[in-house]
Amino acid sequence: MNTKLGILALLEARPGKSEELAAFLEQGRELALAEEGTVTWYAFMVDETTYGIFDSFASEAGRQAHLEGEIPRALAQVGGELLAKEPDIRLVELIAVK
Repeated sequence: MNTKLGILALLEARPGKSEELAAFLEQGRELALAEEGTVTWYAFMVDETTYGIFDSFASEAGRQAHLEGEIPRALAQVGGELLAKEPDIRLVELIAVK
């Protein structure tokens, strides 16, 4: 499969909500597993308040299906409680993949 597209989402936890945000991201793995068009899905921590999600896709259709899927809907439901600000979501093109 030719993985060529991605999404990078950076999330800043509200004070005192870091552990809850991390738990939410862990639960997101199950939702990502159900997405046929998502090739890889990573949730990560940068520091005590900064978290992120990186996903990759072989097609724009897969990326759009993800953007319209369960993970963004779930994040929208808890974002006001867990996030200090709106997520920084960037659509990226992958240059090299191993």
